[in-house]
Amino acid sequence: MAETGRRAMTHAENVANGERKQGPDQQGLNGKADGDKDGGSNKESLLELIPWIVVPVVVFALIRVFLVGLYVIPSGSMLDTIQLKDRVAAVKVIKPQRGDIVVFRDPDHWLASGEGDDLIKRVIGLPGDTVSCAGNGAPIEVNGTAIDESSYLRSGVNPSDEAFSVTVQDGMMWVMGDNRSGSADSRAHQSDSHGGQVPLSDVQGVAVFTFWPVGRMHVLDSHHEVFAAVPDAGSAS
Repeated sequence: MAETGRRAMTHAENVANGERKQGPDQQGLNGKADGDKDGGSNKESLLELIPWIVVPVVVFALIRVFLVGLYVIPSGSMLDTIQLKDRVAAVKVIKPQRGDIVVFRDPDHWLASGEGDDLIKRVIGLPGDTVSCAGNGAPIEVNGTAIDESSYLRSGVNPSDEAFSVTVQDGMMWVMGDNRSGSADSRAHQSDSHGGQVPLSDVQGVAVFTFWPVGRMHVLDSHHEVFAAVPDAGSAS
């Protein structure tokens, strides 16, 4: 009986020792399985986030390429409407109208080397329009109709100190800065290959708002009402 008891106790101890040996290994297996499960969940979560990251980036890139351009204003020719070094957003798909502020590629070396490739001015005349001024503070006339530009001209400057008269050619536009006394615009380039006129094909976009600095953020007004009474090209008396 004593021998049988000792055998039973020995067997019980062996069983207990075996369980202790297997315990850590089994826990390790369980831990690995749990880790694999958690790792798989993390990977799935990351994969689910990819569309939320990629799609907005692609949409922004498409808008940037095809719809909206961002530009830095290099001069004070559009004061006080736009300040020097302001950042403006221009919509590429809008057809320019009289009064619109447009960003356009340098048509014929208007800019000195190192000043960039783009300029910004206000559209005053479109194909067929006759734009003129008697100078010395007289108003600009478009197709024989004087326009009141006081809503956007810089305070204290004349519509044009110099006299001129031009008829805008097909596919071209006549542009002027709001700061007329400090703007080398179409008037200053009448001796170049386009006679100071800018090809409509050079338009990068119609400027719609400034976005930087934040304190000067505002929508840019085209002031189409200034040209409301202007007759169609060729119909002036």
